[in-house]
Amino acid sequence: MSTQWDPDDAYDPHRVEKQEALKLPPIHGVLPYDGARNPLTRSNTAHRIIAPLVTPATKGMPKAYYFDGEAEWSVALEALLSPDLYALDVQLPFFRFKSSKGTKVTFPKHYFDLRITLRNGFRLAIYVKNGSSLSRRETQDEISAIEKAMPEDLADEMIVVNADDYIRPFRINLYQFWIVGEDRDVEADEHVEERGRSTSYWSVQDLISKCDLPSNRAFPAIQRLIARRVLGADWYSVISLQSRVWVN
Repeated sequence: MSTQWDPDDAYDPHRVEKQEALKLPPIHGVLPYDGARNPLTRSNTAHRIIAPLVTPATKGMPKAYYFDGEAEWSVALEALLSPDLYALDVQLPFFRFKSSKGTKVTFPKHYFDLRITLRNGFRLAIYVKNGSSLSRRETQDEISAIEKAMPEDLADEMIVVNADDYIRPFRINLYQFWIVGEDRDVEADEHVEERGRSTSYWSVQDLISKCDLPSNRAFPAIQRLIARRVLGADWYSVISLQSRVWVN
């Protein structure tokens, strides 16, 4: 005889007990993660991401970064494209802010998702949230309270980023820019830029045909030039051989 679970029962056989955040052992040749919070918990909705990233602050050494989800990861990848970037930090030390709901007042913790430090020393704290949440009054009030409570030594300014702006094609392009950016090929970049400025073409494939390079060198060079905005393209459509491309 089969039985069915009664939702009124205290025990739920489908519920997964909360697990501790994943703790990774040291990785040879990679600087350790130094965030104030470990976001590597199990989730049915968010994709936790671990990545070794290099910034001027790490002096050429990759450093381990943990991200709550794809939106935070994409914001970091976009920041890495800026030549003004000096350092990237994630999961900053918490501080408390005043939260009022009706007559109830609490002082919850807040951890900023990311902080960007520019070469001139300016520090920008970044708060990432999806659009539906940002449209709610309580979220807007919370953001205002967080901004008021942010310690001066944490950052010079804070911004709010709408995670909905990072649609899937945009995220794919940012990831590809990061991958090809890891492979330096100055000769190929200079050659493709020269052909881009001196010849006529419409698509990425057309530009490759104008180059005296194999496609496996020309295409990554085009992607790097797009990432540096030397060449223009539609970042919100996955960049392929058929994509429209032009000189900025």
